[in-house]
Amino acid sequence: MSRSNGKYAQFISDRSGMAFPYKEMVVEWNGSRVHVSEFEPKQPQLEPKPAVADPQGLQHARPARVEPATENLLPGNPLSLTSGSSTVIVTEPSHRRSTNDTVVFRNVNGSPGGLVYSLFENTSGFSITVIDTNSYSFNCGSNATVTENSGGMFVTAGPVTLTP
Repeated sequence: MSRSNGKYAQFISDRSGMAFPYKEMVVEWNGSRVHVSEFEPKQPQLEPKPAVADPQGLQHARPARVEPATENLLPGNPLSLTSGSSTVIVTEPSHRRSTNDTVVFRNVNGSPGGLVYSLFENTSGFSITVIDTNSYSFNCGSNATVTENSGGMFVTAGPVTLTP
């Protein structure tokens, strides 16, 4: 079956209802058949961009904060005691402590200087005097009966209160 080429054919515009040459007909995005002079492209608001989250935060953010004080593991037998003296010298490499800081010792083993270990694990701590960057001293309140380096292998020094 052959078709006409539409040389003299006309069509009726869906928008204005007027007759126009058939060859000048175009179809709009909504399916309306209109003349080229009446054609309106689709408005951008009808094709919204996909909604994405507002950029309010970073994916792997690490906010600035003050590190909580922690206890430090001291080297083996860090407590140095001298017979007849109540001054204890503590070895703690690169301790960064200041004179009059309060330090609590935990996990003291044996009887350093002939004194009971619980004397060193005072929960209110000891006020220290800095000697150098690797050692400081404190007064334990009792005179040692033995000169020695002791305390055990797992002695820790830290703040009075530990934050979990």
